[in-house]
Amino acid sequence: MEEKSVRIRIYSAALAALTMAITPGWVSAQESSMLAKVKARGELSCGVGTGLAGFALPDSDGNWQGLDTDYCRALAAAVIGDAKKVKFVPLTAKDRFAAIQAGQVDVLARTTTWTLSRDTANGLDFRAVDFYDGQGFLVRADSGLTSAAELDGASICLTQGSTAELNTSDYFRTKGMKYKPVTFATSSETVKAYESGRCDSYSNDSSALYGERRRMAEPDKHVVLPEIVSREPLAIGVLQGDSQWSDLTAWLHFALLIAEDNGVTRDNVDTYLTSENPEIRRLLGVEGNVGELLGVNTDWALRAIRAVGNYGEMYDRNLGSGSPLKIPRGLNALWSKGGLQYAPPLR
Repeated sequence: MEEKSVRIRIYSAALAALTMAITPGWVSAQESSMLAKVKARGELSCGVGTGLAGFALPDSDGNWQGLDTDYCRALAAAVIGDAKKVKFVPLTAKDRFAAIQAGQVDVLARTTTWTLSRDTANGLDFRAVDFYDGQGFLVRADSGLTSAAELDGASICLTQGSTAELNTSDYFRTKGMKYKPVTFATSSETVKAYESGRCDSYSNDSSALYGERRRMAEPDKHVVLPEIVSREPLAIGVLQGDSQWSDLTAWLHFALLIAEDNGVTRDNVDTYLTSENPEIRRLLGVEGNVGELLGVNTDWALRAIRAVGNYGEMYDRNLGSGSPLKIPRGLNALWSKGGLQYAPPLR
């Protein structure tokens, strides 16, 4: 009996020592989290692309427009309370991971494909896919090409550091075909090289091909081949090791999906504050403690929706029927309408 009592005292002392040892570090980690830094700074540093129609592109007045930039504004509204408190940092495909690893940006909202190596070796967390895409090929209409299977021996313009490089290699290898890769540091350089005739084809995400074709001098002289040769889930990226920040960036996307699923828009969101729908009440902070769980105010999602609308509004405005690109929702439709966009329960 006495031996058992001694063991209990030793165990209790060891547990107390361990608690004292880890508690200060845990508190420090919480205090130095990205969420705390962004709140203290009063501005969100958001990594975006260097210029891609529909996702992130400055207009004639220098104002950034696109699905990615709208997400940044929604995050700033949710965390800081002001959608204008965003510093947009344009990053090339080659430099984007070094930038977030070095702390130059707080979040990477830059047409980045979620892959295993990026989720591990690059030290990033991807929790929410904001656009389901796939890689294709752009060719000149007068080339007579109607299929990617006819590109044997072709020169392909590619952007360095993009998944397009590896996917192209995999595709040609699988098909037993040869090709000549011609790579450039930035997407704008890649597109210019293709347009000037340096390559037979330009390969990138299908959405990017449609966007870049529209910006060319003679868009109708270029066609996107029908094949989709890869899966490209474009996702929001944050550094590993900060679960609170990772949770928030993911649940912001989910909140905008839930808003769309329930018919909550930028114009009518305030009328839903008196809704009896339990999910809507939790979403808008009328009841429950969702905001507290994420480390933000109870009206975090309300702020975001007021700023940019729901996911469907963002999509239509930048990529869909309300944009010059007019890309069908397809896989990016809500789950209830045959797509893949799906939010976990908000409870």
